[in-house]
Amino acid sequence: MLIACGAAHAQWQILNSNTTADLRGIDNVGGGVAWASGANGTVLRTEDGGYLWQPCTVPPGAEKLDFRGIQAFDANTAIVMSSGTGDLSRLYKTTDGCQTWKLVFTNPDKDGFWDAIVLNRFDKDGYLLGDPVGGSFRFWTTDDKGATWQSDWQGDNGKRSAWKGLGALSGEGAFAASNSALLVDERYAIGFVTGGPAGGRLLLGDDDNDGSRFHAVNLPLRAGSAASGAFSIVSRDYDGLVVVGGDYLKPNDSQGTAAYSRDGGEHWTVAQTPPHGYRSAVAYDEATKTWITVGPNGTDVSFDDGRNWKAVHPDASLHEAADADRNWNALSLPYVVGPKGRIGKLDRVQK
Repeated sequence: MLIACGAAHAQWQILNSNTTADLRGIDNVGGGVAWASGANGTVLRTEDGGYLWQPCTVPPGAEKLDFRGIQAFDANTAIVMSSGTGDLSRLYKTTDGCQTWKLVFTNPDKDGFWDAIVLNRFDKDGYLLGDPVGGSFRFWTTDDKGATWQSDWQGDNGKRSAWKGLGALSGEGAFAASNSALLVDERYAIGFVTGGPAGGRLLLGDDDNDGSRFHAVNLPLRAGSAASGAFSIVSRDYDGLVVVGGDYLKPNDSQGTAAYSRDGGEHWTVAQTPPHGYRSAVAYDEATKTWITVGPNGTDVSFDDGRNWKAVHPDASLHEAADADRNWNALSLPYVVGPKGRIGKLDRVQK
């Protein structure tokens, strides 16, 4: 439960995941149901709001795969994405509450690497993002709940065409840090964020009848190395977006770690007061009108749509764990996951 009161504060209640695997994927379905995923073929599921996390059957042949993303439709149906070079990037689907899994798609590019997957649980469509191969980002779509995937696009007129505008800069790629480099907002606008020596970009498209082309927008985030750029993007509504990142090899450097847009991603402004380090994931809590971002060295919140961020820390008087604010990878509110089986649940936001 998210409870609004008092002075600025937000904190995570540490949950028992019953695993020591590094976790990077998390998806809250609602109604007490959520799924998590991570290293060594790990998939977890809860049906009681996080009190008990049930270990799932490891998909066949996935014992050494790193499941960086998971998307679920309900308590029984989910798709998990592994990230790795070539055929180590795979999609598995379950329809029986993770008792059994079916391999539905394997990366066809021997030099490819998958970064993020987004599925619309209220419809049948979804998107899959991969790092550049032959100078262009790889992008697939599904219109049957992930059963099949295509590298082209189907417009409202029923015709299919190839995606355009996916060309990458030298050394550019997307980051598979939190399964949130790929954006699909409520208007079905799509886009994804990148990083690399030249800095982060947003490749922005629109999935309408004539929207098969992406165009690039530069982001005012940390640049200069292959480890820097944009890692996560989220929309509050069509116009309001926030992006976070930095340099994951310099986790305590706050320069260029967040920016915001008020016009659907066409123009960006760097945060006036940035998060206090590299951030791998960001999320928006509608109930409290709060942006929350996490990374290895802490948690920050913004109450003014990403303009200013404030670090939050555990409250010893409330018996919160001393490290409850840090060592996090990915968000799907109210849940957060991190290394060595860490799972947390947001139990309060205060202004």
